[in-house]
Amino acid sequence: MEITFFGTSAGLPTKERNTQAIALNLEPYANSIWLFDVGEGTQHQILHHSIKLGKVDHIFITHMHGDHIFGLPGVLTSRSFQGGEGKPLTIIGPKGIKSYIETNLSLSESKLNYPITYIEIEDHLSYQHNGFSVTAQILHHGIPSFGYRVEVPYTSGKIDVEALKAIGLQPGPKYQEVKNNETFEYNGLIYDSNQFKGDAKKGPVIAIFGDTMPCINEKSIAQDATVMVHESTYIEGDMTLAKRYHHSHINHVFDLIDEANVDYSLITHLSNRYTLEEVEEIESEIKSRPETPPFAFVKDFDSYQF
Repeated sequence: MEITFFGTSAGLPTKERNTQAIALNLEPYANSIWLFDVGEGTQHQILHHSIKLGKVDHIFITHMHGDHIFGLPGVLTSRSFQGGEGKPLTIIGPKGIKSYIETNLSLSESKLNYPITYIEIEDHLSYQHNGFSVTAQILHHGIPSFGYRVEVPYTSGKIDVEALKAIGLQPGPKYQEVKNNETFEYNGLIYDSNQFKGDAKKGPVIAIFGDTMPCINEKSIAQDATVMVHESTYIEGDMTLAKRYHHSHINHVFDLIDEANVDYSLITHLSNRYTLEEVEEIESEIKSRPETPPFAFVKDFDSYQF
């Protein structure tokens, strides 16, 4: 799987950073892409990448602030002309996301050539799609803001070819039946497929947060995550501004990483006060400290594979 960032700035764009947009490529588990937040200019950012809007079948919105949603009308209309014709799209987000989109499309007289299903979240979400499990819980940001936890399906254990040969079953189409079913029939006998497969492998867990200051729901969203995407609007200094504007300070993020046992963290939504050079200097200084958890401050077009 791969996470790509099309916008990493907080609030306002800068010359180097666009506003918030994240793409989660589900391959090899599924041939589709999920977007998380769609800040202004996202469709332009995507033009500089190999990702195609026609492969996007879900869009998840964390909250209704402009730097997270102002790019939606452009992405939705462009999708009609970039491989999306007839391909259903599901949009999940806070209450009001449907009205926001439909009002924009109506007033601009924009027509889409594919259907949209809307799922609006009140205070939590439990959603299943093609084996993927997505949960969302409310955060603390002044307006409803959500964190999403994506659990990837288990992968079936590897077929034990020698064990199957031992009962006389040679390699062929029947092996797919063994792989995909709890039992299989051969020569009039019913076998337990698990006796001819290795242990199933647990899929990765991805936690993607909207804007928030520390809150109780963060830990359950991030618990044992393979990779966590979290905002840190403030990456140095004291925590006064973070508390005042309901955002996170880098020390808050590190506390969460430790409490939730996160494997690796990608830090985005950095204040526009920081230049790319300043971010690199701060990151280098932080990583020089003992016991700093594995993390990276991301910039536009950075990708992380796992």
